[in-house]
Amino acid sequence: MQCHKVDYEIIGDSMPMLEVELDPGETVVAEAGSMNYMEQDISFEAKMGDGADPEEGMFSKLFSAGKRMVTGESLFMTHFSNSGSQKRKVAFAAPYPGMVVPVDMSQTGNRLYCQKDAFLCAALGTRLSVAFSRKLGAGFFGGEGFVLQKLEGDGMAFIQAGGTVVKKELNNETLRIDTGCLVGFSEGVEYDIEMVKGLKSMFLGGEGLWLATLSGTGSVWVQSLPFSRLADRIIAAAPAMGGKNKGES
Repeated sequence: MQCHKVDYEIIGDSMPMLEVELDPGETVVAEAGSMNYMEQDISFEAKMGDGADPEEGMFSKLFSAGKRMVTGESLFMTHFSNSGSQKRKVAFAAPYPGMVVPVDMSQTGNRLYCQKDAFLCAALGTRLSVAFSRKLGAGFFGGEGFVLQKLEGDGMAFIQAGGTVVKKELNNETLRIDTGCLVGFSEGVEYDIEMVKGLKSMFLGGEGLWLATLSGTGSVWVQSLPFSRLADRIIAAAPAMGGKNKGES
């Protein structure tokens, strides 16, 4: 199914809102609970599945939804459609501080791999599924990168990430990053895990035991502040968890 061609605007910087403009009859599929507001004539419906295959049977939908639950996402997705006669807008936002990244999948080989909680919304026709790492090391030691979401289509997809996002272009090169800082990568990039070298660096470096290794030719998106890292700092500073009051009022 060819993806709907949606227009959009990203409003704000560090905690942005994504505003999608739908022509009459167009639909955008979003993660449950991510909508901020919608104009008149926009209707929404929770559905099991992404709607990319209108002929998909109930068993196939259940199987796909079950795989999504492995990633910690909702069993249902929300479909927002413009049922009016003129253009209307619907807005979404990430649940934590960061950025919304637009990706034209026609420029990424019609395929995008991203962290399990990175998907925000996409044009109808985008197929969402789960991609387990094919590498044994990545499977056992990949941490946040173990289970990846796979997006397939030729339209716009929008992913969310913490802090600032940097897009790195690889040309038959290798990039090593913290497993939690990986947001996503395009077709043509291979993902694996390697152990930090040296006992001193491993146990005293503070960077963990494993690094994500991305090799090949394609695009890689990296976030500066994974939500898990932010949550760890908040919990560590909370008085109920043993954190100390810094004297703030």
